[in-house]
Amino acid sequence: MKDVNTIKINFKGGIIPPADLYNILLAAGKTGLGYVRFGLRQQLLLDIEMEDLDFFTTELGMLGIGYELNNEEFPNIISSYPAEEVFILNTWVRAEVYHEIFELFNYTPRLKINICDANQSFTPMITGNINWVASPDDPDFWYLFIRFPKTNIVYEWKELFHTKDLAGMSIGIEEMILHNKEKFYDNDEANGDELHEKLNTSSFTIKPVEVPLALPPFNLPYYEGFNRYNDKYWLGIYRRDELFNIQFLKEICLLCIETQISQLCSTPWKSIIIKRIIGKNREDWNYLLNKYQINVRHAANELNFQVEDNSLKALQLKQYLVKYLNNDDTRTFGICIGIKTRKKSEVFSSILVRRKALFHIGKWGFFYTYDILFAKNYNPNERTDFIFSRDNPKLVVAEQLRRAILSYYNFIGPKEAPYSEEFEESDEMMEEPDDMKHENKPKAATDEKG
Repeated sequence: MKDVNTIKINFKGGIIPPADLYNILLAAGKTGLGYVRFGLRQQLLLDIEMEDLDFFTTELGMLGIGYELNNEEFPNIISSYPAEEVFILNTWVRAEVYHEIFELFNYTPRLKINICDANQSFTPMITGNINWVASPDDPDFWYLFIRFPKTNIVYEWKELFHTKDLAGMSIGIEEMILHNKEKFYDNDEANGDELHEKLNTSSFTIKPVEVPLALPPFNLPYYEGFNRYNDKYWLGIYRRDELFNIQFLKEICLLCIETQISQLCSTPWKSIIIKRIIGKNREDWNYLLNKYQINVRHAANELNFQVEDNSLKALQLKQYLVKYLNNDDTRTFGICIGIKTRKKSEVFSSILVRRKALFHIGKWGFFYTYDILFAKNYNPNERTDFIFSRDNPKLVVAEQLRRAILSYYNFIGPKEAPYSEEFEESDEMMEEPDDMKHENKPKAATDEKG
């Protein structure tokens, strides 16, 4: 078995300049690498064999590209920017607002930071440690939620912060948490009010929270295929095995540069989105999809999954469960299904399948069973703290998942459903890709931490 090392490259907010990506892929291709992946936190992941590691990291150094090797000390800042324009409408958080925020982050965060519009559920809002959510009613102001590292504790800050202060407040919170780990890190008794009292916010523009933020119900738009918006198109690409062909991505970069598209976006669904494609260039993009046999017609009950990064076992479990749901023709609209195989990992989910070993010998686990958990009100932006069923053998876990999905539809009921069938198929939020239009009181869990 070859010794493989994972290189992680962060692109702030999921915004990727095509020229930078092209140069990275060019260097990776010289090692013989054929595929790359994108992670849950919108980062680029490359699996480099040991004999090629020195060459590749030297190439990255020459390009001025920062990276991590087999580590997650500096998690990427994730954002809802990929959904801006195409899924998020009627908002003050435009592209220039995201860019302004990212420019102010002139340090490399060590805690997870999420920056999200409140008018969407495409990007997870509360899976970070420092979570900024734009106020729907106060332009230029943001709600702040602290999820203390390695705990289930989420604290809603008592003030709103101005856009220009997000970076400054973030570094202050990070330093306070990391310098007081005994109080705020991996401590199930972490106290948000104590953190609030310790931080001096006198230099920031703030206002008191008058109305707590109501998190939106989950609604995952169909995020692949060609789709029209305004007078342009966007293209979403998802890969079932999470692997993107390097040659294909290089041609995407070159076509972006040739057609003056200044960025492509990685998403929290391990997919990519290219926005602002003009009509006259659409055939060029179709040609690339045809050339590399890229399918953009995956079923919704496959696209609704969130799987841990760097986990073959989790990916295999997803494929097993998807096959069962497809065979049963199970509807999954309105929910997100997560797969978790490691303790204290963070997976965005309405319903979570958690794999666990009955016993361990050293670092090895034996005889795995599966718990099915769900989030409060089945909203993936809440915590998955409730047990649906526990200790299921693999033989029955798919059927238990199907029953958990049915429990969601029983929960929302005919009058409380967040979206009607008509809304689900509307042009505004759930437009079918153009290239497809011709085709027809529960018990609390104890260890869901991240």
